[in-house]
Amino acid sequence: MSAFSTRLPTPEGPGSVSGAPQLAEGFTDTFTSRYVDTGELRLHAVTGGDGPPLLLVHGWPQTWYQWRMVMPALARDFQVVAVDQRGIGLSDKPQDGYDAGTLAGDLVALMDALGHQRFALVGFDTGMLISYALAADHPDRLARLVVGEAPLPGVSPPFPLILPPQLNDRLWHLAFNQLVKVNEQLVTGREAIFFGAEYAASAGTKKLPDDTVRYYVDILAADPDALHGSFQLYRAFPTTIAQNQQRKTRRLTLPVLAIGGAESSGDMVGATMRLTADDVQGLVIPGCGHWVAEQAPEELLAALTTFLTPYRDGR
Repeated sequence: MSAFSTRLPTPEGPGSVSGAPQLAEGFTDTFTSRYVDTGELRLHAVTGGDGPPLLLVHGWPQTWYQWRMVMPALARDFQVVAVDQRGIGLSDKPQDGYDAGTLAGDLVALMDALGHQRFALVGFDTGMLISYALAADHPDRLARLVVGEAPLPGVSPPFPLILPPQLNDRLWHLAFNQLVKVNEQLVTGREAIFFGAEYAASAGTKKLPDDTVRYYVDILAADPDALHGSFQLYRAFPTTIAQNQQRKTRRLTLPVLAIGGAESSGDMVGATMRLTADDVQGLVIPGCGHWVAEQAPEELLAALTTFLTPYRDGR
């Protein structure tokens, strides 16, 4: 662990373990929030458990909290590290550095600081973009990779400008979030409208509870830098696309599990990863929308347990 990390304050309040609502009984006995100084920036991570290291990377517009329902069971077999990405939650929010390559480098530096040379990685939504970049750029660091619920800019075929209404409701933010300034101007003060619509449209038939959505929205609304940071990965798409066009020439050889919700990405995730990787298992979870870890935690946990067992057992 970095010596710098031991001198940092303990995260508190909204966004931390101590300030998070509706955690499972015993969660705070297993998991703690901590700041980790990577040398470039300070990241917030929630850590706990025993076994080989397992890094969990959230999507947009969420934080580490999206993994809360599967973390306790995973902690029986793994040292779980659930991180807030650069610009998100309680992690630092610099102006630059939101291309997938830099974000992947953040996570490598995080795991270095925590003393983990080799680890397994789970990343959904924007976390999938970062996880793919990490696997391609740092192949010696990963044992197994699980991704879900996202296309890969520069790898996936581009979406047409005109989409059917249901798809448009789910995907229009991909263009909106890339705007340089007007998106923040329009959303500021209307965070509940914008993010509430995003959560509802991407959920399919099984909506997230209102208080869960409100928790995420309140974190984004509390700080202009949080709203700004939430858009920055999208604004960096041109750089990420150029990077991915190079990455896809170097195919992944590690085992990959690609997961989609039947009411969201479906088998698109598996098809996407087969464009870049040689050993891909695909899984579509029935009755599930985009928010897999919260809509189908038992099904996700079962899939992770099966896929990660060889890694857990040192095989």
